[in-house]
Amino acid sequence: SRGMSYCLHSESHLDTGPIYVRENGKLHMVKQGAGGLQHVTPKARPFSLFSRSFSVELCMNREDDRARRQRTDHFIFTYTKEGNLRYSAKSLFSLVLGYISDNVDHIDSLIGFPEQIAEKLFSAAEARQKFTEPVTGLRALQKFTEAYGSLVLCSLCLRNRYLVISEKLEEIKSFRELTCLDLSCCKLGDEHELLEHLTKEALSSVKRLLLKDNCLSDAGLRRMTAPVRVLKKGLENLLVLDLSCNPKITDVGIGYLLSFKKLNCLDISGTGLKDVDAVIKRLQMQIGLVHSKVPLKEFDHSNCKTEGWAEQTVLQWEQAIMEARKPQDNLKSKVTALHFYGKTRRIEEVVKCTLVEPETKASGNLQFYKENIQNCHLPLKKEVAGSHELKNNKKRALAEQERERTSKQKHLCLTVEDWDLLNTY
Repeated sequence: SRGMSYCLHSESHLDTGPIYVRENGKLHMVKQGAGGLQHVTPKARPFSLFSRSFSVELCMNREDDRARRQRTDHFIFTYTKEGNLRYSAKSLFSLVLGYISDNVDHIDSLIGFPEQIAEKLFSAAEARQKFTEPVTGLRALQKFTEAYGSLVLCSLCLRNRYLVISEKLEEIKSFRELTCLDLSCCKLGDEHELLEHLTKEALSSVKRLLLKDNCLSDAGLRRMTAPVRVLKKGLENLLVLDLSCNPKITDVGIGYLLSFKKLNCLDISGTGLKDVDAVIKRLQMQIGLVHSKVPLKEFDHSNCKTEGWAEQTVLQWEQAIMEARKPQDNLKSKVTALHFYGKTRRIEEVVKCTLVEPETKASGNLQFYKENIQNCHLPLKKEVAGSHELKNNKKRALAEQERERTSKQKHLCLTVEDWDLLNTY
């Protein structure tokens, strides 16, 4: 055929529309009129791609305000000497660091990640206060503590910060490889979850433990020392222990401390000892601790402070808790209501750490230290005079004490509560 026809459908079903025929390389439009077919050259007609009823809506990627602000964070804006605004792009490292710190709780693991970069990531997340958030903060902190241990915190001072302990207990329990822990004046008691956590493997690295004024008794010491006495685990590396101002601790509780063979310094001032002289002799004979005539530096609490990456994090926790307690606008109305109903007002004052004076004066300064060999010249010279007799007497005394200790261990250590505690390992 010499031509080909194309039929384009229009909106009207009655009008078939124009018919085009290509002939000898030229396009002709054929119209069917009254007189038959007419060959007309096609006029230039604007080509419409869509119908008149068709509408177009421009859809953009709708982002929230926070994402729009982040786009401006990619640039650093400065002014030149002439006063012109100049901007430069941030480094890719800082952009990635900011993005990851914003989503730090979604990290799977940081084990094997370089420490230098991890410290910067921790600081960036800390600046954004990511670790103060209730659920995601704990999850993020655990990723760092399980990978870097003592780098996150090597020393933690929670002296008189019982509110921080109650609000952030799980976060505190996530710290690993601590060497110094100060829990003085927190009134924890024997049954507190944090004291039970002290016996776990995560805190077996603790060398300095300060538990002054914590309402502890012999039962609490028995639970705390059970893993060391029976399994040789737990606080086996303890060097300094402060148990002062705990009046419920008696001679029986001191007996549990004899399992701390590495102990160099001990403070039991203000405890409820009945026979002080017997306790002094027992500590000297069994673990080599000598009664100090003067106060020791190890117990003035000046050396213990929070150190590590998370030092500012602990301060953020304390500030957030104090700010949450600040608003007391309705305090007057509460007091009025309590007075109306005949109820006594509850005293809400911060418990300050004060030394229990009566108990301290009664028992005196009971601080002990382990003498170095270089500082024991006088006792060494006395031993030379009657070395054989002293050695024999010492052997007999040690043998008797060992028999007493083993018999007491069988009676005291293997109780039902001890086994319940040890079964958690």
